[in-house]
Amino acid sequence: MYLLPLTLAEAAPAPASSGSPYQFPVMMLILFAIMYVMMIRPQRRREKERKAMIASIKSGSRVLLTSGIIGEVVAVKENTLVVKIAENTKVELVRAAISQILEKGETPANIEPAK
Repeated sequence: MYLLPLTLAEAAPAPASSGSPYQFPVMMLILFAIMYVMMIRPQRRREKERKAMIASIKSGSRVLLTSGIIGEVVAVKENTLVVKIAENTKVELVRAAISQILEKGETPANIEPAK
């Protein structure tokens, strides 16, 4: 039986990194800045617009609820709304349940017609 020489133990040491010690933190800052501009900032802007839309709801407005029901706001309370969804049918719901405010005769946006 032949013994193989142990050449693995004689391997050359890994070369030392010649990069700057500030390279990793700078890359992380750049990555965070890109993430902020691409994700966090637009989300904050959309949330601000949504809060303004919900705050502007008044009696008589036609609204689309997140459940897909279209109704007319009958009463506005501090944290809730009373919405008429059919004749003699009124529901009280939280303001966050409003998806869109619709104009008279307007159909909801982003809805594909049935095929």
